[in-house]
Amino acid sequence: MSLMSTPRQNHILAALPDTDYIRLLPHLEHISMPLEWIVYEADCPLGYLYFPTTCIISLFHVLESGASTEFAITGNEGMVGISLFMGSTSMPSEARVQIAGSGYRLKANVLKKELMLNSKLQYLGLRYIQMLMIQMAQTAVCNRHHYLGQQLCRWLLLRLDRLPGNDLAITQEQIANDLGVRRESVTEAAGKLQMEGLIHYHRGHISVLDRKELESRVCECYVVQKREFDRVLS
Repeated sequence: MSLMSTPRQNHILAALPDTDYIRLLPHLEHISMPLEWIVYEADCPLGYLYFPTTCIISLFHVLESGASTEFAITGNEGMVGISLFMGSTSMPSEARVQIAGSGYRLKANVLKKELMLNSKLQYLGLRYIQMLMIQMAQTAVCNRHHYLGQQLCRWLLLRLDRLPGNDLAITQEQIANDLGVRRESVTEAAGKLQMEGLIHYHRGHISVLDRKELESRVCECYVVQKREFDRVLS
């Protein structure tokens, strides 16, 4: 385990008391999470709980037609596989790596034993589930009531909150799939932000040049999610 990558980079693991953390440490497996890697498929058994550190994982609902829409994301603030906290062994959604990086995973049977101890991980897990539910609710509201420019600002800011720096390796096609809109619509919305000096887009990379102005244009949905994000991490 290198100095550049430790479980404490994940905020939930960082919040554990030393006794709980030391007990879990031998069971935390460091893994690389490449772009588009499917962490788990819908309705398939969950063998691990995942703690992202330098990557972002998107949660999708996939229709029979193959079309999909993102309804939540998880980065270093949280974990993936939360149904394990509620006694379930599968999820009706798909989890896929959107921003490549790394993370840690914990076997489901080890987590089960940890929860039986009524450890701090159980408390933190339930708080994170509440945060995720708020994110899902605000995403639904945003997609229904706010125009694409605001949705794109929210999309960008939520990812910057979970990554170091102001750069994202992402294509406009990926953004369109996440938001459930046409690629041409994303091109138009991103082009407007670029012309106004808020972002710079080039060959699958987006750099945010003026975050303050981006925050001034985003809808209230981001503010609600950011407030909950900060509250849980505190």
